[in-house]
Amino acid sequence: MTSNKPQIGLIGAGLMGSGIAASLLRNGFPLTILEHAGNQPLDKLLAAGAKTLPKASALAAAADILIICVTGSPQVEAVLFDADGALQGLRPGSTVIDCSTAIPSSTRKIAQAVQEAGCDFLDAPMTRTPKEAAEGRLNLIVGGDKNVFEKCLPVLQSYAENIAYAGGVGSGHQMKLLHNYVSLGFSAVLAEAAACARQAGTDPKVFCDILAAGGGGGVVLNRLRPYIESEDSSGFVFSISNALKDMGYYCTMAEEQDSHNALANGVKRLYEQAAETGLSQSPVPTLVSYLATSPTGTAK
Repeated sequence: MTSNKPQIGLIGAGLMGSGIAASLLRNGFPLTILEHAGNQPLDKLLAAGAKTLPKASALAAAADILIICVTGSPQVEAVLFDADGALQGLRPGSTVIDCSTAIPSSTRKIAQAVQEAGCDFLDAPMTRTPKEAAEGRLNLIVGGDKNVFEKCLPVLQSYAENIAYAGGVGSGHQMKLLHNYVSLGFSAVLAEAAACARQAGTDPKVFCDILAAGGGGGVVLNRLRPYIESEDSSGFVFSISNALKDMGYYCTMAEEQDSHNALANGVKRLYEQAAETGLSQSPVPTLVSYLATSPTGTAK
């Protein structure tokens, strides 16, 4: 039975959003998805009970909770503010949950518009991968009013394993960018070290074993290790273009609040250079090979 559960609208059934959709349906939430060319195939979701609508405004009008899971701030703003956008259809008392990675200043602007329409807003960006999304085991970092957060917990818990409340509106996106900078920054440092080790003829297993037993151990090493040892990138499918986007967002956030970002700009430039050589859609671990063949990071 779903009669006592809120109607959910989802904008963005891509690699992550389709997993969120599957988890929502598995937990009995009635779900309607915005029709869009960027969606993954919807056959299984439709067979599980999902419906679709062609316009964001109509989707918002039918939803108690609208979940947005798109690429970044420009896309979130377009989804809400374009003609026939979601803002045109939001019903007073409904809630918008933005799961995208976004710039906090944009998030606060969006939240203000949503609140002026008589609705609530949470920023709830994700970490982990499409695999965990499909399993209902994402990590969420949530910003917004604490009462709204607690009201929405049953929905969030249907697709997330670990949920952290970060503070007011924008805090979720701020913490996500901080998290991604540390993760992507360490990925860049590790890739550069692994490339240097490769050029020196160091046994890659010995390299990884020593890091794992010391200060280099952790999640990022575990994700990059299969590539360092055997060029298997399947455990870390996050693309260089997405890494560049997130690093750009972090640098924008740091600049807007006048924070030190010299190291972040260096990491961002590395991802830019890799993308300029045609690696934009390649996974982050391929930085190792890129740097091993282009040791100064100069595009070739």
